[in-house]
Amino acid sequence: MHTRTLGHGLEVSAIGLGAMGMSMSYGPNPGSRDDMIGVIRHAVEQGVTFIDTAEVYGPYANEELVGEAIAPVRDQVVVATKFGWNIVDGAMRGTDSRPERIRRVADASLKRLGVDAIDLFYQHRVDPEVPIEDVAGAVGELVAAGKVRHFGLSEAGAATIRRAHAVFPVTAVQSEYSLWTRDPEAEVLPACAELGIGFVAFSPLGKGFFTGTVGPATRFAPDEIRSRVPRFEAANLSANQALIDHVRVLAGQRDASPAQVALAWLLAQRPFIVPIPGTRRRERIEENAGAAALPLSADDLAGLDSLVERIGVAGNRYDDAGLRMVGL
Repeated sequence: MHTRTLGHGLEVSAIGLGAMGMSMSYGPNPGSRDDMIGVIRHAVEQGVTFIDTAEVYGPYANEELVGEAIAPVRDQVVVATKFGWNIVDGAMRGTDSRPERIRRVADASLKRLGVDAIDLFYQHRVDPEVPIEDVAGAVGELVAAGKVRHFGLSEAGAATIRRAHAVFPVTAVQSEYSLWTRDPEAEVLPACAELGIGFVAFSPLGKGFFTGTVGPATRFAPDEIRSRVPRFEAANLSANQALIDHVRVLAGQRDASPAQVALAWLLAQRPFIVPIPGTRRRERIEENAGAAALPLSADDLAGLDSLVERIGVAGNRYDDAGLRMVGL
């Protein structure tokens, strides 16, 4: 697989792997811990060497899983993790990006991952109680100490990105971006282009929607993340079928899967965009990796670009509480 560069020098595979679903959010895991370790190592064998995790996934268990999986291939892997939540008794209790908290999280994440340095350390959500300048300064100190290599932000607004970057260079901004979530296009992507910051797209397959395996009859368990996302309510899923129908037709014409078309579209948007689809299956690793070699014509891209404008999207990407925490 070819590589892309985030910021000023962090080289990663053009398609990464989001590891969150191996520990939480997407219902019962079809495999064991050993199976998941095997999936991560299989990804590396396929050239997918950018692995995304966070202390809150589990919490903590996902970092431990990723750490064990990458131990034999550490020199081949770029690992990203995150700070910024106040975790009490295994649950998130709001944000906490105080510098002392950032330092504690870094030390704990280093141990769980079993690495000497965190390649990319994101603020998971902007903390309205802590100036972003203090956050950037704290991560800058961790970089100077050799504990962290690069600084990132997740779901931050353009103004916050600029303020942080003025204190310490931001290497990557991570936000949800896909064929039906286009929010970063108005302000965040132009800011990244101007400042030389990479962009990491999480949920690039719309939380599974653009795999073509989710429909109006799909039901989600109460502890499944999609059970709380308005976009996945039955009526909205029914209304949104026109989106996946268009992608499915194009995929058939290109001898590809809908997921490959959705990922190839993302890669074509900007040369500094890296999607990190999550999966727990080896065959999906191979399918997603194949998107990096899928050519889409100018007409293909134009048709996909206009999908949301022509068809629309029913339902928000987060519930109200989630929406209040993005774009700050």
